[in-house]
Amino acid sequence: MATILLADDLAFIKMIQKEVLDKAGFTVIGDAVDGVDAVEKYKRLKPDVVLMDITMPKMDGLNSIKVIKQLDPNARIIVCSALGQQQLIIEAIRLGARDFVVKPFEPDRLIKAIQKALK
Repeated sequence: MATILLADDLAFIKMIQKEVLDKAGFTVIGDAVDGVDAVEKYKRLKPDVVLMDITMPKMDGLNSIKVIKQLDPNARIIVCSALGQQQLIIEAIRLGARDFVVKPFEPDRLIKAIQKALK
């Protein structure tokens, strides 16, 4: 099954995401606490999909997307963020994110976004 990297500065969000993903049969192979950590773990772990928050310390999700896409143009990144601001969603997609899931997320919506990114 597909491997997932979680990038969010809030531990409880990652805990909920991991629970949902485990139940759906995905393997969470790592989690990052900020954008810099997300880039480092992406390089090392090579996950099939990254779930990326936008608002994080050190490096935000948008800059992380930019760096990861430079490293790997085929990277599959799904933004999962509480920010429902249109401009950030458009920017994330422009930078190469495959989808945007708004927090608090519906488990089905998250699963569908990952399945779509893997096709």
